[in-house]
Amino acid sequence: MLQMEFVGVRVEMPSNQPIVLLKEADGDRYLPIWIGMTEATAIALAQADEPPPRPLTHDLFRNVLGALKVSLERVNIVALRDGIFYADLVFSNGVEVSARPSDSIALALRTDATIYASEEVMRENGVSMADDQEDEVEKFREFLDNISPEDFGRAG
Repeated sequence: MLQMEFVGVRVEMPSNQPIVLLKEADGDRYLPIWIGMTEATAIALAQADEPPPRPLTHDLFRNVLGALKVSLERVNIVALRDGIFYADLVFSNGVEVSARPSDSIALALRTDATIYASEEVMRENGVSMADDQEDEVEKFREFLDNISPEDFGRAG
């Protein structure tokens, strides 16, 4: 498994499709994952570190884990089958649960869990970027610094 860094989430134009971008911690490959608008909002809220007035689903899940004295140790993005990414949540009690990467990332950001991707996922789906594309990633990071969850609107 390869450790990943969360780069950010944004809406890709002109498709208006949200995308999460992860980067290899010790490499130059990026992993783009297309997600739903609701999940993009949940990730953006976690990224902005803006607690909602009442817990949203991922906040509730984090709170339940805390009440049960179980922590999310890591998220493993393990496969891409038929255009769908698969992830596993690995908990401190040894339990593993299959989950969507979007939910897994939203929870990892709320719990400071480490995100990993399998070598196979990265070999088949990782994207290496040239220097000019690295500039685009930097612009993306700057964009993320100025975005708010409201920018994602409501999924319909």
